[in-house]
Formats: sequence, C-alpha cells, structure tokens
Amino acid sequence: MSEQWREILKIFKRPILALVFCPLALFFVILALVSRLPRRPIDVGLGPEPLINNVFHKRALASAGYSAETFVSHLYYITTDFDVVRTGVIPLWPSIILGARALFRYRALYISFNGGPLARAGLAALEPLIYRLAGLKVLVMPYGADCQDLRLCPNQLFVQAMNDDYPAHVKNDHEAVARRISRWTKWADHIISGCDWVDYTPRRDTLCLAHFSIDTDKLKPPDGGGPVNLGPVTILHAPNHEAIKGTRFFIRAVEELRAEGYPVELRVVRKMPNASLREIIRQADIIADQLIIGWYAMFALEGLCAGKPVLCRLRPDLLELYESKGLIDPGEIPLVNCDPWTVKAEIRKLLEDRELMARLGRAGREFVVKHHSLPAIGRLFAQANRGMKLNLRPGPAEAPASALHFDAGTGVK
Repeated sequence: MSEQWREILKIFKRPILALVFCPLALFFVILALVSRLPRRPIDVGLGPEPLINNVFHKRALASAGYSAETFVSHLYYITTDFDVVRTGVIPLWPSIILGARALFRYRALYISFNGGPLARAGLAALEPLIYRLAGLKVLVMPYGADCQDLRLCPNQLFVQAMNDDYPAHVKNDHEAVARRISRWTKWADHIISGCDWVDYTPRRDTLCLAHFSIDTDKLKPPDGGGPVNLGPVTILHAPNHEAIKGTRFFIRAVEELRAEGYPVELRVVRKMPNASLREIIRQADIIADQLIIGWYAMFALEGLCAGKPVLCRLRPDLLELYESKGLIDPGEIPLVNCDPWTVKAEIRKLLEDRELMARLGRAGREFVVKHHSLPAIGRLFAQANRGMKLNLRPGPAEAPASALHFDAGTGVK
C-alpha cells in the first residue's frame, strides 16, 4: 500500500473506529461492573498470546497453590497445549468472547505489554480502566517484541539484526510499542521484568533474571550424566529469527573448525514444535543459542536443563545489574559466554576439553533447578501476587480437571 493511501485511511480511521467501538466499549464497562458480583473461580488467567512460557507458568503457579488457566485467540507452531483456544475467521470475535469470559472467570490476568484480550478486541486504550472497574488485577511481563522500542536499545548489534529480520516492524511499530509500554507502566498492578527487557521497561516491581520456567522433570540429562563423548560432536541451533540469533556466525565458526580437521557438525532446525525439539536437544552434544541479544531465553534453558553446554552471549552490563541486585553470584551462570568474534575459539575449547563439556552440563542443570524450575518461578509469582494483594483463598486451589478448547466455530474441541 502506498504512503498516500495510508494517509487517506488515517483520516477516516478514527470516525469509523468510534462508530464501531463506542458501543462495544460501553458494553464492556457495564459487563465489568456486573462481573464484580459473582465469585471468580480461577486465580490467574494467562493469555492471550500463544506463548509456551504460559504453559509452564500455569504449572509454576500451581506449585505455589494458585489455580491458573491459559487462553489464546490464535496459535503459533511451537505448541497448541493451551486450556482455552478460541480462534475464528474474524479476529475480533474470539477476542470479544475471551475478554467477556475473563471478567467473570479470573481474579487476575497475566499478560504481556501487548495487552489482554480486550486489546485484540480493539479496546487497548480502555482496557486498563475496564479491568479496574471489574476489580481484576493485572500483572504484566514482557516476552520480547511486545516491549522492544529500539530507540531505547543500547545494543546496536540487536538493532541491526531487527532491521535485517523485521524491517517492517522497525519502520511501522515503534510508536505503538511505546504507547503500550507507557500505558501499562502507569496502569499495571505489577510488572515483572528481567532478561534484556530491562532496556525498555522503566518500571520493575519485580526484577528477575528472566521469568522463564522449566519443568525439570520433563527434560533430564542421561542417568548419571552419561559418558563423556569422545567422538564427533553435534551442535544444535534452532533459530526462530536468524539475524537476531546470529546464525551465520555459528555456521562460519563450525565451517572453519571443520576445515581445520575438528570432528564437529552443526545441525540447524527451524519451525519445529517444542515437543519434537526437546528430543533433538537430548541427542545433541552442544546447544548454540544466540550471539546477538545478550541474554538467554527458553532454548538455552532447555539445553542447560538437559545437561548440555550452551553457547550464548551475555552482555556485561546485564551481568552487572543482576549481580548488583544479588540475583546471581559473579560467574554463576554456566553458559559459554561468547559473541560473533569469540564463538569459534569457545567451540574449539569445548572440542579439545570434553571433561569441560561434562562439567558445564552438570552446572547448567543445577542453575536451572535453582533459578527456573517450576517451584522457583512459582515462588516468584507468589511474591508478586502478594504484592498486588492476590492472596491464596482457603481450600485447595486447583484448576478444573477438564478444560474447554474452542475451535473456529462454537463447539468444544
């Protein structure tokens, strides 16, 4: 679409939106007031983004005694393991249904800076007010693109990678991201931040290394840690964004090492469901996470949890922040800290010292259990819930055994 047409559409956009959404906004204001009357059965609703984090966050909350339910209005390839899936040909309708449902079902919402279901229903600006009227607590925690206002980013490697991978996002979305950050910075009941998200989140009611949670019972090293591999080494890399992950630098490093005669192979997998990826992680010797962003995420943690050495860049300023707050001890994170210029040398060290690979694998598992297991993140969430006065209710707090899954129609899947 040409720039001229974009400007013409902007002229007509506001009156059209007012005509459509004013009645919808009034409907939700009335619904919010009514929803204060009945007792809401579930402590926390997590959605509507289809983030695999939310699947584990539900279990983390359960470990702390809170009932929780995941809900989504659309799906990604990574997983479909959500309690309530409401999709449709017209995106607005599922969001309206999920928004109305949330008012009567949950005591609190865990959302990203993209907002909750009402944001996807076109009511982003009014969403905080509606939740306040309903007495619904809102905890906001970022996941990445929802908060990345690149004008604030100190990491120019990452800014350039975003331009390479997502030029349209860089061009068109920064103002919308800034509005979302400003809105929820003011109106959220609690904000959890960490990772490199701290670059963009001025308010941090809870600061953590990252809110990622892992079911450590589902992904384990071989019994006894397994024998030290003395043969050829397989490095696994699973980029969802190749420039952002630094894929070409991993490829170049391994190609040069192979040319030098080292027995190493790089396996690159793309768009693989998480359940399948976990099995491939178990088969790999080394995990190659990322060289650009400057902090770790789920793929790195899955590698550590499985007892594998993990290649990942850690920004010095972020290490200083988390060490200064006492969240980690100096040198505690057992990742192989490398960047595009040092990754080849770090891989070579591992290839020449197989015992080092084994030691890193054992330390990685211990780190995940301490900082990112379900009980560890459950304690983090429990503290945040208490901070916004979402206390445990008397009696068992368990989600219903059978959860509803809605397809594009109105039936139960």
